Amino acid sequence: MEAFPIVDMKKLNDEDRAAAMDMIRDACENWGFFEVMNHGISHDLMDKVEKLTKEHYSKCMEKRFKEMVARNSLDSVQSEVKDLDWESTFFLRHLPDSNMSELPDLGEDYREAMTEFAAEIEKLAEHLLDLFCENLGLEKGYLKKAFYGSRGPTFGTKVSNYPPCPQPELIKGLRAHTDAGGIILLFQDDKVGGLQLLKDGKWIDVPPMCHSIVINLGDQLEVITNGKYKSVEHRVNVQTVGTRMSIASFYNPGSNALIYPAPELVEKMKEENAPIQYPRFVFEDYMKLYPELKFVAKEPRFEAMKAMEPHFQSQLLDFERELRIKSTISK
Repeated sequence: MEAFPIVDMKKLNDEDRAAAMDMIRDACENWGFFEVMNHGISHDLMDKVEKLTKEHYSKCMEKRFKEMVARNSLDSVQSEVKDLDWESTFFLRHLPDSNMSELPDLGEDYREAMTEFAAEIEKLAEHLLDLFCENLGLEKGYLKKAFYGSRGPTFGTKVSNYPPCPQPELIKGLRAHTDAGGIILLFQDDKVGGLQLLKDGKWIDVPPMCHSIVINLGDQLEVITNGKYKSVEHRVNVQTVGTRMSIASFYNPGSNALIYPAPELVEKMKEENAPIQYPRFVFEDYMKLYPELKFVAKEPRFEAMKAMEPHFQSQLLDFERELRIKSTISK
């Protein structure tokens, strides 16, 4: 079996750069996932965020989770649960507007640590997008620009804990799905595993590693690359022992960003007789559709957007014209 791709980002700065870039390319094309080490985020900061996240769960979230389990009788189910997940979560928004100050049970030290961590993750996301551009033969900054819309990208963090489960064979920590957005950067527990991705019809463990960041690609990168890069189905299995921490940051297009296959890639694929597979749409419209279809295959979502495309053609053209004007003014 192929080894899960783990990229040492230090190698991007030495004679091994070509091999590291090739590993990233292969991971994006064939896995939809990879793990990065030596990514530039301070280990001390990561340790602090992990410690404060686990303390916050114990103080503020664990009781609520147990109440949810009791309310839904999840600890005594007799058959597979298909409409709920065994997870405790809360969400932080960073861009375009932060909600950090609005969450009353976050301590000041936790708030500060998460703000610093989010800034580092944002930098890493944008660096990785530029590496993707280099591998794809797109100009530097193309993907960031494609995500921009009129107010910049949307960026937020889902903080999750997956407590021990008495019947892990009957309920998932998180059911199988692909992510709707752009690029996802995950800081996961290095002791308690559970994340798996689907490759070639088999579920493969994403290895928990100390101070690593797991990268996975969302549906929007699949669209923009016209299918050259893939979003991949993944899930979380829960364990009978140990609580798994997951801090997943989503660097997504702006709500009114116009998403479509990159023309330069479409031209290259035409030369290879590969068709244009994906529609043009506004990211916000995709997100309106996503919650209802999250836990099914991604193809019906793409087909639904394709069916809507003719109805929005004039709106898309007007919006594209408006973005061009704003871009010209900002220059």
